Amino acid sequence: MTRLWNTPTDFADEMIEGFVAANGRYVRRVSGGVTRSTATPEGEAAFVTGGGSGHYPAFGGLVGVGLAHGAALGNLFASPSAQQVYSVAKAAQAGGGVLLSYGNYAGDVLNFDAAQERLRAEGIATETVTVTDDISSAPAAEKHKRRGIAGDLTVFRAIGAACERGLPLAEVARIGRLANERTRSFGVAFSGCSLPGAEAPLFTVPAGRMAVGLGIHGEPGIDETDIPTADGLAELLVSALLKELPDGVTDPAGARVVPLLNGLGSLKYEELFVVYRRVAQLLDAAGLVIVDPHVGEFCTSFDMAGASLTLFWLDDELADLWEHPVDTPAYRRGQVTRTGEAWAVSDADESAQVAAGDASSRDAATIALGAVQVAADTIDAHVAELGRLDAIAGDGDHGIGMQRGVHAALDAARAAAEAGAGAEALLTAAGEAWADRAGGTSGAIWGVIVTTLAGACGNEGKPAAAAVGQGMARASDAVTAYGKAEVGDKTLVDALVPFADTLAMETASGVGLAEAWGNAAKYATEAAAATANLLPKMGRARPHAEKSLGTPDPGAHSLALIMTAIGAYLRGDA
Repeated sequence: MTRLWNTPTDFADEMIEGFVAANGRYVRRVSGGVTRSTATPEGEAAFVTGGGSGHYPAFGGLVGVGLAHGAALGNLFASPSAQQVYSVAKAAQAGGGVLLSYGNYAGDVLNFDAAQERLRAEGIATETVTVTDDISSAPAAEKHKRRGIAGDLTVFRAIGAACERGLPLAEVARIGRLANERTRSFGVAFSGCSLPGAEAPLFTVPAGRMAVGLGIHGEPGIDETDIPTADGLAELLVSALLKELPDGVTDPAGARVVPLLNGLGSLKYEELFVVYRRVAQLLDAAGLVIVDPHVGEFCTSFDMAGASLTLFWLDDELADLWEHPVDTPAYRRGQVTRTGEAWAVSDADESAQVAAGDASSRDAATIALGAVQVAADTIDAHVAELGRLDAIAGDGDHGIGMQRGVHAALDAARAAAEAGAGAEALLTAAGEAWADRAGGTSGAIWGVIVTTLAGACGNEGKPAAAAVGQGMARASDAVTAYGKAEVGDKTLVDALVPFADTLAMETASGVGLAEAWGNAAKYATEAAAATANLLPKMGRARPHAEKSLGTPDPGAHSLALIMTAIGAYLRGDA
């Protein structure tokens, strides 16, 4: 379990602060994450990675010469927000465009893609390479759906080397995709991990048993077996990976591979070496040529006891790039001679001005502030329950992510109210803060909901009930367009759509906002409960779909809780 923390919601920020303080030679703190502490040569393509915190040395530990130029660092096990990715990319880019690469998870895809669109709109050439190395998360015919685990490192090294050799952005992207295609990983765990402040691990494995095919966010495995011997584990990992050869490799005999045996947090180096001893024997027996074997911690999951094996299948081009030297806080290879001037420190004030509202809109903003307060109180009361629901088939971070996001929204809403904001300005500030601080899929979606609803409220006059209803309908449409989820996919959308449809219909027919909101919340609650009978079709729960049967979707459930509480507040019952 994780023992040392102050306030769980502050853990990621405090961890990053300490990481930067300990590694000022390599990294500097920027809005959203870290970049190299030395400037990048003008015109060089910049490689920006990122993901949730809790996986050190991924992702901040891989920022430095030969590897990443920057890393966007999200909350624990939650993707960085689109704003974080954008801010890091802007700080890292040097005129040669930006290559974004990260593990293929729903929240990361949403937020990195949104940042990419924003960068491109500003004229900054941007390309993306998602890492999909985990063979247990989808069949070979659906490789694009696989998640990224410890194979991130091999893809990232190829990208970083290509950038520093001065290759144009399109070539860097091609090399990254080639490296991803030739990377395969498979993992196991003997125990789950615990987030700071959590009363229990995200999942448990019975004594003497082993979860097979797990993810790095605490997602449970797709199978369970007795714990084998060290040799037995090596045989399981190698045999699974040799069953699927990458394109261009027809016979493993004579092929060159970089084996990477990764510890997930609690498995000790001595144990890993015992396992690798047999891994090397098996690869030799298969006729493979072993190049630069790696044994250690390269992508962890807090205190999870487990390991994964990655095979990186080299061709001549990748073998050459693999020899490029690397020097980062957590990973070094070869001898780096390149240095650079330190970045100049900027004291620019990035604070935004809040649009003032007229008297009626400020009154509406006061009501909206109360609604955000109610949402925060509701999440505080249910944070443990939401984490428990999410841990059944996901990564268990929904409660702490929602808490971090809604309290950021509350702080932003209070500041906006003090500045005289109207309803639109207050809700816009709240929605942007929610998305930025929560990160992940839920943070991005709640940001869309709140900021879209804000547009219906205006900064002049009191918004009519029908306008609020139409605003929520537009928010529902925006969420489905943004996240691509549909009703029946077992996501927040299952509760949001009936809520928005009911609210829009009733307010359009003349029903008052408080009554219509309460009625809509009832439909959302029923729909959220009904998701217990669905199989997830999107997100981190998808590979473990059957495990979630009988459990409602945590995103739908939290939305129903919030809307029900706000309904009571609007009626004056709370």
